[in-house]
Amino acid sequence: MTQLNLNAEAQRRHNLRNTLHTILLLAGTGLLMGVLAYLVLGVGGLLIASVFGIIGIVGLGRVSPKMVLNLYKARPLAPDELPELQDVVRQLAKRAGLTSIPQLYYVPSKLMNAFAVGTREDSAIAVTDALLRTMTTRQLAGILGHETAHIMNGDLRVMGLADVLNRITGFVSALGLFGIPLVFGVGLDVPLLGLLLMIFAPTIGGLLQLALSRAREYDADLDGVSLTGDPDGLASALQTLEEKHGGLIEGMVLPGARFPQPSILRSHPRTEDRIARIRAVTLRPSEQIVIRSGKTQPSFVPQVPNPHIRWHRMGVYY
Repeated sequence: MTQLNLNAEAQRRHNLRNTLHTILLLAGTGLLMGVLAYLVLGVGGLLIASVFGIIGIVGLGRVSPKMVLNLYKARPLAPDELPELQDVVRQLAKRAGLTSIPQLYYVPSKLMNAFAVGTREDSAIAVTDALLRTMTTRQLAGILGHETAHIMNGDLRVMGLADVLNRITGFVSALGLFGIPLVFGVGLDVPLLGLLLMIFAPTIGGLLQLALSRAREYDADLDGVSLTGDPDGLASALQTLEEKHGGLIEGMVLPGARFPQPSILRSHPRTEDRIARIRAVTLRPSEQIVIRSGKTQPSFVPQVPNPHIRWHRMGVYY
């Protein structure tokens, strides 16, 4: 695996800070769940929440990537489909030290997206139709490097754990506020602070989960660049995604306007910040991953036109 050309001490501090950040966020999410369960159902509720948390953690490793991908109507790519990308995935898996090569999947969607599922031993990376039509091979390699870094770092399991804890927190909160009063006709005798916690715990848990996601995305950017050896590839891909996706809804509502989104509500860091950090990395050209061409990848289905409204026929047609 290639290494980032950064000061060793600065890199050590960066890794330590992000590790502590992840531990604190996960601990905060777990503590929030435990306190809320104790307030609502006492010691028994704390034990029940812990049992469900353990079941959820164990279940994370049991879920097959195929089950998740079926929800997106994704299909695996045959070895002879998109051979350039297949070769890139093999190189990335070798550099990341994965025990198995991630299976590449195709998602028939007009949204530009890519995501990874599974563990280091059994993983998959899905790319959408729109992403293949838009990105060059170099840009796709940067994106695949980012997703491979998620698999390499175990981010999928970490985010899954945070999601399990947050879902239990939301369930216990709803149980205390609505479930017990509706079923038994009585409310819980909890102090005002406990009542406020029941009301705002799901929101707090969601914000902690978003903060954890942003931290893992930053690491996946840097580690992905380390795998590909090509900072400009990922930076260019992120810029293209921002240009294509960023103004889509704003353009429909207020053409030419942009709605500022608070950083605390983002699942990913601001694109400008990500690009700035990526471009600050310098690598030797010899460390770059081998890409046979820089062309846009072909898709597997004909281009689907945008729908047209036919008022006289009372419907929407393609």
